[in-house]
Amino acid sequence: MSGLVEHLQQYLQLRRALGYTLVRAGRLLPRFVAFVHQAAATVITTDLALAWATQSRRGTPAWAAERLRLVRGFARYMHAQDPRTEIPPGTLLPAPRRRRGTPYLYTDADVRALMTAAQTTLAPFKGTTYATLLGLLASTGLRVGEALALADADCDRAAGVLRIRHAKFGKTRLVLLHPSTCAALTTYRHLRERTFRHPRSPTFFVSRAGTRLQYQNVHCTFLSLVRTAGLAHQRPRRPRLHDLRHSFAVATLRDWYRTGVDVDARLPWLSTYLGHVSPSSTYWYLTAHPDLLRLAHRRLERVMEASS
Repeated sequence: MSGLVEHLQQYLQLRRALGYTLVRAGRLLPRFVAFVHQAAATVITTDLALAWATQSRRGTPAWAAERLRLVRGFARYMHAQDPRTEIPPGTLLPAPRRRRGTPYLYTDADVRALMTAAQTTLAPFKGTTYATLLGLLASTGLRVGEALALADADCDRAAGVLRIRHAKFGKTRLVLLHPSTCAALTTYRHLRERTFRHPRSPTFFVSRAGTRLQYQNVHCTFLSLVRTAGLAHQRPRRPRLHDLRHSFAVATLRDWYRTGVDVDARLPWLSTYLGHVSPSSTYWYLTAHPDLLRLAHRRLERVMEASS
């Protein structure tokens, strides 16, 4: 048993070193190892994996498939250490197909409407905070959590760069800023310093109490701004905060296609800028908007005509 525990620790350490957070695996796989021990087994078998995956109280097929998927990853690792290890077939508990919802793609007018709603309907400091935050998300494609976690020291306005230290997968990256975005951040910083000589939080964005902005509060305020800006009944769905990130990615790809640059060559740039682990994560944005598909198709037609 102790050997399997040690191997699990090594497996999690290796995966996390590659950038994976493994929050769920770190919580569930020790339970699976304990389950193997209780069964008086010395190796992972398909029967044990299936029994553990399907014993969940949640009972949904999707949750059982997810538990088995976690075991499969660990079993593959263990098979290299001990060939007696059985790797459960991926088809044993097929996960229900997950469909990603079509994002709402903001126009420049939409973003201006949200920022105006923040400035005109919220208290002065709060209004500027949300207008600046929304403008930053729209102009950089940051994840909401990354923006809320920014420290004052992470904003180098002179160089026009943000340092993202609390990114997904534990990565740190630099994000270049447009001069207008730098100016807006500088204006907000001056207002924050005048309002709070000694803020209670070191984060760049703070609440009216000088504390760090909480995502739940930001989300609720955003929903109110969506209604005020007249965007609550937009199609194909009501705008979400995360859709600002989708909109940034799609607009960047669309501009590249329209200017005729080599999108495949530049896609790794966008992937790095957005903090994706690989360009494959960024490719999803190609299917997020019909305009991108049409532009990609036209470009393919031109290439084929030129080669014929």
